[in-house]
Amino acid sequence: MKPTQVALAILAASLALGAAAQTTVFKWTDKEGKVHFSDTLPDADVNASQKTMGGGDSGNANLPYATQMAMQRSPVTLYSSADCGDSCASGRDLLEKRGVPYTERDPLKSAADQDALKKAAGALFVPVLMVGDNMLKGYQEDQWNEALDSAGYPRTRLPGTGSMRRAPASNEAAAK
Repeated sequence: MKPTQVALAILAASLALGAAAQTTVFKWTDKEGKVHFSDTLPDADVNASQKTMGGGDSGNANLPYATQMAMQRSPVTLYSSADCGDSCASGRDLLEKRGVPYTERDPLKSAADQDALKKAAGALFVPVLMVGDNMLKGYQEDQWNEALDSAGYPRTRLPGTGSMRRAPASNEAAAK
C-alpha cells in the first residue's frame, strides 16, 4: 500500500469512529516527488501545507448519521415549565426513550423563550414540541411520534448514551 493510501485509510478510519478532536495534518512532497501526510511538522527545507481537521460538535460524534441529518433538517425544541406536570414529564420521557436530541426551553424563566413560544404557538402554552417548523401543542404521544418519525429521528435510543437534552445555544437563538 502506498503512503498516501495508508494516510487516507487512517483518516477514513478515524472519521468512521467519530473522532471529534481537532487534529492538524501536514502534507508535503519530498525531493524524490513522494507525497507524505503526517501529524508532525516536516523538515524546514520542504514546502508543506497544513490542514486542521475534526473539531465538530463532540456531542453529536456518537450519534447515527441519520440522527445527525434529522437534527440539521428538523431540530427539536421542547417548551415546558417546572409546573407543567405530567404532560411535560411524559414528553421529556418520550424524547429520551427515543434518543432524540432536543433543546428544552422554559418560557416562564426567559423573556426570549417566551417571545419565541408566542411567535410559534400564538400563546403561552406548555408543553409545545417543535420539530423543525412542525408545532405540536400539548402532549399526545401518537402525534409526537408521528412528527419525530417524519423528521427521521430514531425510534429507540442507542445503548450507553447519556441524556439527549441540550442546553440552548443562547438567548438570541431562542428569539429566532
